[in-house]
Amino acid sequence: MVMSRTHHISQQFDKELEDIRSKVMTMGGLVEDSLSQVLEALARTDMELAERIASSDYKVNEMEVDIDGECTAILLRRQPAAGDLRLVLAVSKIITDLERVGDEVKKVARIVARLATSGGQDSYYVGILAMGHHVRRMLRAALDAFARMDSHAALEVAQEDPEVDKELEAIMRQLITYMMEDPRSIRGVLDAVLAARAFERIGDHADNICESAIFLVEGKDVRHVALEDLRQQLARGRE
Repeated sequence: MVMSRTHHISQQFDKELEDIRSKVMTMGGLVEDSLSQVLEALARTDMELAERIASSDYKVNEMEVDIDGECTAILLRRQPAAGDLRLVLAVSKIITDLERVGDEVKKVARIVARLATSGGQDSYYVGILAMGHHVRRMLRAALDAFARMDSHAALEVAQEDPEVDKELEAIMRQLITYMMEDPRSIRGVLDAVLAARAFERIGDHADNICESAIFLVEGKDVRHVALEDLRQQLARGRE
């Protein structure tokens, strides 16, 4: 009888853990869809779509609160250890990053919504759009690495973050040139700068998700570990 009850509790716990994993992926899909839509809105200067994206941000916020509540309940009720504890902690970190990606998407949506009056030019956003698509792919790959519990795939994604930083530097140089050539462009260029920085931060959050995935699989906190050192550590783990 005791074994039966213990088995039942274990099954219920496994279901709770799978539930939060599933909800993270649903939240990630929602955020990724919003990011794809804001890139479409930016490419087409679709102010109506941008407004819809900005006004739907509450859905991501609600999911974060819901999942965070489940994580807290699991910690208090189940007192998980080892891999189960790492999963709950990783989920808690990832949903924070996803919520912040949602915030950055909302910022870009607001910028797109006022493009007609800000004086922004299409030429300002060519490089920004390319960077936006880059970080969208990073976000998708980071979530996929978490779902598959693949620390090596997570490392591959994390290695792209310096490339995003380089893209931002190139964009900033170009935007400064526009301002120097025509002071009347300052307002529009400043909006473009804000959009570029928003996409760069999304890349940072994708990188954070990769770090959480590595923590989940390897049990190592790699937030302040250099990429080369991390690569060597994971390689040694394969041996």
